[in-house]
Amino acid sequence: MKIFTSDNQKIGEIGENVAFAWLEKHCFSVKERNYTKKWGEIDIIAEKGGKLYFIEVKSVSCATLPDLTKEDQNRKRPEENMHPWKMKRLARVVQTYLIHHRIGNKEWQFNLMLVFLDMEKRTSRVKVLENIIL
Repeated sequence: MKIFTSDNQKIGEIGENVAFAWLEKHCFSVKERNYTKKWGEIDIIAEKGGKLYFIEVKSVSCATLPDLTKEDQNRKRPEENMHPWKMKRLARVVQTYLIHHRIGNKEWQFNLMLVFLDMEKRTSRVKVLENIIL
């Protein structure tokens, strides 16, 4: 089990837990969490309707942005952390998973789940960007 020490890591862990709960609520069957290889990690691998979903979770909290105005905080977009090199590494991990589990012609897609956390109110909002091209 991972031990999260920095505030950003703790926010990420909370965001992944929110994403996990959201997926279960929407009838996804979660196969794995934090599938890790030397070259990268997939946060969540789920299945629904015979289709595999590789999911990267990006989280942001108002508490992690204390010096910004409320308007600037609303403009902070967690998907901005999806850099081309990160996407390349994720593509490699997806291919590794498919080969390792001998998944041939099964349909799959890559989704990005954005989790917006309000730590003071203990609320969250989830936005899903579907079928991202790696």
